[in-house]
Amino acid sequence: MTEEKEVKNETTPKREVDLIVRIAGVDLDGNKSVVRGLTKIKGIGIRAAKNIATAFTKTANVLSSEKIGNLTEIQIKKLEEITLNPKAAGIPVWTLNRRKDIYTGEDKHLVMADLDFSYRTDFQRLSEIKSYRGLRHNWGLTTRGQRTKSTHRGKGGTVGVTKKDVIKK
Repeated sequence: MTEEKEVKNETTPKREVDLIVRIAGVDLDGNKSVVRGLTKIKGIGIRAAKNIATAFTKTANVLSSEKIGNLTEIQIKKLEEITLNPKAAGIPVWTLNRRKDIYTGEDKHLVMADLDFSYRTDFQRLSEIKSYRGLRHNWGLTTRGQRTKSTHRGKGGTVGVTKKDVIKK
């Protein structure tokens, strides 16, 4: 009898957990849940990850607490589609990180290199029109009215006398 049980266990293959899963050009830890794993993608915070996971649960019938490594290839592709185009999946517009884009007027959600490129073009546009924010960005200073008398001093090199110079003299 024990031999028959062992044979049955050998015939039913167990799915191994993938340790690394690639979604949206990022290697995610397969041991983390869908929500926690999505937060490792640049441009997706905890709230956006929860909304994407909810939409993924509705379309693929997979719990958001499921480990990413346990997902099949088809489920991973669905998750990637929802991640790259959340508006088409029915995710609310207020979750998106690029609402009313200045160039196209569309609501979209950017991740990874696209997000970096859009920030760079925004700062370039601000500096070209010589706005106060653009100038402050170019100078490496704060742009939102923070104090600079006592904070934000680590941007440049040190000024003053160092002990080695004093000892040499």
